[in-house]
Amino acid sequence: MNGANTAFVLISAALVMLMTPGLAFFYGGMVRVKSALNMLMMSFISLGVVSLLWVLFGYSLTFGDDVGGGLLGNLDHIGFKGIDPTSLWGDKPDAIPVLAFALFQLMFAVITPALISGAVADRVKFGAWTLFITLWSTVVYFPVAHWVWQADGWLFKQEVIDFAGGTAVHINAGAAGLAVALVLGKRIGFKKDPMRPHNLPLVMLGSGLLWFGWFGFNAGSALAANGTAANMAFNTQVATGVAMLGWLAYERIRHGAFTTLGAASGAVAGLVAITPSGAAVNAWGAIVIGLVAGVVCSWAVSLKYKLGYDDSLDVVGVHLVGGLIGTLLVGVLATDGVGGMTQLGKQALGAFTVLLYSFAVSWILAKLIHVTIGFRASEDDELGGLDQAFHAETAYDFSAVGGSPRSTVPAAGQAGASAPQKPHNKKVDA
Repeated sequence: MNGANTAFVLISAALVMLMTPGLAFFYGGMVRVKSALNMLMMSFISLGVVSLLWVLFGYSLTFGDDVGGGLLGNLDHIGFKGIDPTSLWGDKPDAIPVLAFALFQLMFAVITPALISGAVADRVKFGAWTLFITLWSTVVYFPVAHWVWQADGWLFKQEVIDFAGGTAVHINAGAAGLAVALVLGKRIGFKKDPMRPHNLPLVMLGSGLLWFGWFGFNAGSALAANGTAANMAFNTQVATGVAMLGWLAYERIRHGAFTTLGAASGAVAGLVAITPSGAAVNAWGAIVIGLVAGVVCSWAVSLKYKLGYDDSLDVVGVHLVGGLIGTLLVGVLATDGVGGMTQLGKQALGAFTVLLYSFAVSWILAKLIHVTIGFRASEDDELGGLDQAFHAETAYDFSAVGGSPRSTVPAAGQAGASAPQKPHNKKVDA
């Protein structure tokens, strides 16, 4: 066992774990005040559900020996059978304990379904959502992660480059978010009512935690404290910063302002895009990837208004589009002779296969839940607020300051990265 590598991977796992609460804050600040706690819980519940699934069968399905065709792992390690603190992952002298590797990969499995929640904010039953992420992790995430990251997975053998999750995490979650949003339909008042973020400082806090944790997400995927990890960490910082600048510049030209929501969203777009590609490019490649991601993702979030689908918190525009950008640009910008049209073709194969599989299976799962136990919240619950309906709580106690939600809080919500809206003085039910 290599002690330095083990410590590095364990610390990276802790950083990736922090990303899920960071995502909860990021999303939670972008919804209307009446559903803020529900949004937080849609991320937090994944920490419980997926951790249990990972022990029961998730790790084995993902990283067990292939059962045929590179599609799925076997069940030899169900319940972590055959794994103890002395079991090693990797080649000596760089090996780490299997438990350290499994913990690190568990955090990826946790945050991926949580990402989907932003596409369907404000309108789903919490119990149905919990069932969905249970099924989705089992039949979508675990197989796709096996394809991409296990040595005998079919996309791995096709030499698709996905260092830290452009396909398995971001394209996967983005495609699923689009599918579920289409099944559920639009929020009440979509494109009519103002749905601005209720707490932008919370959004900025969440994006900062995501940025911080992403160093573990990306550099930790080297599974060793080495030059690859250093290159990945450096490119993560550069691409993220440039993506934020690109988003803000596009926003200023298009809408006339540099918004805090744009800065936060641009940073996340850069983090997404550099995830699959950062270990294969140099600093100049990271700059290109960040700039393209910032501008293109800023443009892409407006498509929901033109095409009429209600992706509440821009999961499609940021994660699906950003994941595609980062995955495909490997074929153009990879160094050391890796890049080229052949590699671009391999990257396209991986990206669009995962996109189509995730979209199709996610749509089927969402539809089955919708027609059986019901996936969408009732109209009364949606209008009154999901916090009270499903959690019997509210995010803010207005009575403590002598007011009430009805009399003091304007309607607020999330408008993705759309143009800044003029403030209004009309007081309506939040």
